[in-house]
Amino acid sequence: MSCFSIFCKKRRTTRQPSSNHNEDVPGGPCIKRYTYRELVRATGNFSQSNKIGEGGFGSVYKGQLKNGTIIAVKVLSSESRQGVREFQNELVAISDISHDNLVKLYGYCTEGDQRILVYNHLENNSLAQTLLGSNHSNIQFNWKTRVNICLGIAHGLEYLHHGVNPHIVHRDIKASNILLDRDLTPKISDFGLAKLLPPNATHVSTRVAGTLGYLAPEYAIRGQVTRKSDVYSFGVLLLEIVSGRSNSDTRLAYEDQILLEKFPEITNGVLLLQTWIYYEQGDLEKIVDSSLGDDLDVAQACRFLKIGLLCTQDVTRHRPDMSKVITMLTGEKDIESEKISKPAIISDFMDLKVRSMRKPQDIATSSTFLSSLMAHSSPLLSNETTQASMISTGQASMVSTVTSERE
Repeated sequence: MSCFSIFCKKRRTTRQPSSNHNEDVPGGPCIKRYTYRELVRATGNFSQSNKIGEGGFGSVYKGQLKNGTIIAVKVLSSESRQGVREFQNELVAISDISHDNLVKLYGYCTEGDQRILVYNHLENNSLAQTLLGSNHSNIQFNWKTRVNICLGIAHGLEYLHHGVNPHIVHRDIKASNILLDRDLTPKISDFGLAKLLPPNATHVSTRVAGTLGYLAPEYAIRGQVTRKSDVYSFGVLLLEIVSGRSNSDTRLAYEDQILLEKFPEITNGVLLLQTWIYYEQGDLEKIVDSSLGDDLDVAQACRFLKIGLLCTQDVTRHRPDMSKVITMLTGEKDIESEKISKPAIISDFMDLKVRSMRKPQDIATSSTFLSSLMAHSSPLLSNETTQASMISTGQASMVSTVTSERE
């Protein structure tokens, strides 16, 4: 699939396109080119009342086409080079592919300086808004529903990683990018950061992008993205779905508050850290969402948590690929024989900056946060938890994990 260029013109103060020029863009025969007038009519002139989402590089509106089809219209900022880049990436990545667990791209608009993508509309928003959000949701996420969501996301990722050529690395798998249709079937969305893996390539070197809490540390440090980067993000998401909590949720039970008191920097990996500690203590049930009802299969839930830990292991080559993840989720492959090693955690951007500047041997020999934690007894941390695990950087105290072995 060839790359293409889009020349960005200065945006006018009105929402009218600056010219009637349409550019040739890549896309399959099922991808339609919409006129700007069609999308203005569909969204009520991009009315605020139809606005259903907003990201760093554009807004999303609900609309209705003349034939009654309900659509989601993603308007990317033409004033931002990143917005234009995301537009290109999404078209290149998903214009020719289709899967039950991916959003469906209907078409696009490139009139004048407009960069607009048109998708199928999904009625139940995202996992971040419904399952993990602070706002009350009427959706009941029982255990069977959560299992189906986990499997659906896994199948979608497995298709991107192994079912298309060139393979696609999403780079931003997170709860807010998992949309739900009326039947709560999950759909992976937002391919603005996606990268295509050339044939026989093990990785692609690129600028670091993504979301802290989901960002694989080896990718964050070296800028080399692999399919295992997505596996790490999926592992975090798996823990969130089972627990009903965000990885950055610091609202802990009273007995767990010592974790934040001792290590306040771990705000983007609290759930992952908690899960590892309870796994070591043989008490994973404490991570499972307490609101789950009678259909909860505790053994299955704990198995899913272990799979999440396998996916987030610090050593990249120890993480399973998505095909193997699916066999573990379905129970076809037993995971009890799998050795689970410590997860990798980037606590914040300062940690990322410091670690990226250090030599591998320096990182390998530094004291490790998780090792120091596990030297102490239950319930989570003792009052004697050592402060030796905190590394002074001159600007802040950072949490370090072992990053010596890599894929």
